[in-house]
Amino acid sequence: MLQGGSVVYSRITWNPKQMNGQPCIRGMRLTVRRVVAAVAAYPNREDLFRNYPELDEEDVREALEFAASSLADESAPIPVA
Repeated sequence: MLQGGSVVYSRITWNPKQMNGQPCIRGMRLTVRRVVAAVAAYPNREDLFRNYPELDEEDVREALEFAASSLADESAPIPVA
């Protein structure tokens, strides 16, 4: 279980000795990064779960939420051409 700010992630685990210290799903050797990439590669959830049978919908939801919380919510100035 991992806590990010005031949010507790029950399915995101972190072990510095596993997967180079990357956050993983439920202690498996499946990183949050890989799950997010798989969601992009398989937009159809049936295809996603067929290729990653160890995942369930809550794993995916929490991985996406965790990844989104890791991004800054700020705007950057866009230079005028």
